[in-house]
Amino acid sequence: MKYSFKSDYSELVHPKVLEAFVAVGYKQFEGYGLDEFTLRAAQLVKEKIGGSHADIHFISGGTHANLIVISSILRPHEAVIAAESGHICVHEAGAIEATGHKICTIASEDGKLRAEEIEAVIYEHCDEHMVKPRMVYLSQSTETGQAYNSQELLDISRVCEGSGVYLFIDGARMSAALNSPACDLTYSDITALADVFYLGGTKNGALFGEAIVICNPKLKEDFRYFLKQRGALISKGAAISLQFEALLKDGLIDELAQHANAMASKMAKGILEAGYSLMYPAQTNMIFPTFPSHVADKLHQKYEFYDWKKTQDTTTARIVTSWATPESKVDEFLSCLKLCSVRR
Repeated sequence: MKYSFKSDYSELVHPKVLEAFVAVGYKQFEGYGLDEFTLRAAQLVKEKIGGSHADIHFISGGTHANLIVISSILRPHEAVIAAESGHICVHEAGAIEATGHKICTIASEDGKLRAEEIEAVIYEHCDEHMVKPRMVYLSQSTETGQAYNSQELLDISRVCEGSGVYLFIDGARMSAALNSPACDLTYSDITALADVFYLGGTKNGALFGEAIVICNPKLKEDFRYFLKQRGALISKGAAISLQFEALLKDGLIDELAQHANAMASKMAKGILEAGYSLMYPAQTNMIFPTFPSHVADKLHQKYEFYDWKKTQDTTTARIVTSWATPESKVDEFLSCLKLCSVRR
């Protein structure tokens, strides 16, 4: 069986998260996120992000979070700004557009948005004959594994605040980004700069689940109604909050992210030492090496990974390491790469 470097959710669940389920056993609890586990987990999230004022809502996945947050905030004529490679533009089957909201896209080589580009889009949409940009959506980290630093995010936040535009941060890989050496932001910084964001569990050891964090008081009212209407207010809400309680205890969420990043860093170093290049800097747990296509084809015989970009002669791969990636599998991949490189 091939070993997969396709995603960071290939492994089901971290044992400590599974233990949290087992420990509950047959204990009864309130439904729809009103249980003791959810209350405890919400408090742990607040402590983690330095946001005692924030509202916390646990839901099943990232696409659901993006859909509900964006559709609950925007009025019918309002639009969201995103990088053209953003998850809401490419990988969510038009979920945002299906709610009637246009996505104003910005071309970006590395998946990052820049403050001046956002400002230009806002300025261009100048009257009632056009949609009105009312939100900026960005991912931390981006679809290319890049992490925003404090100055970049501060500049974006200032443009948003000055223009009356909300800042929403997709945090499916938030812990990977904030545990990257390339990132000088903290969880508290994210809380201070964003109007709303979410903290990802699905890609960092949870069976499933994301924690939506609403920082702006204007966005808090009736949010549970939006959750219910969109099918996200599940009766067994404790099944999500139990996992976050386990992840946030004793720093497990950061420990797992650090491991994923370390495995990607080792992989990137070995690939560079073998004489190949990376399309983007290796900052988090996703790397994008470019191989001759015949080498990529040989690697595919033993490993699963996505072909990110292909030319006539080369293949740029997307390789993702996870909280559970054994170092031995990274070593095996690099050994296989060396063999593929010398055999034609």
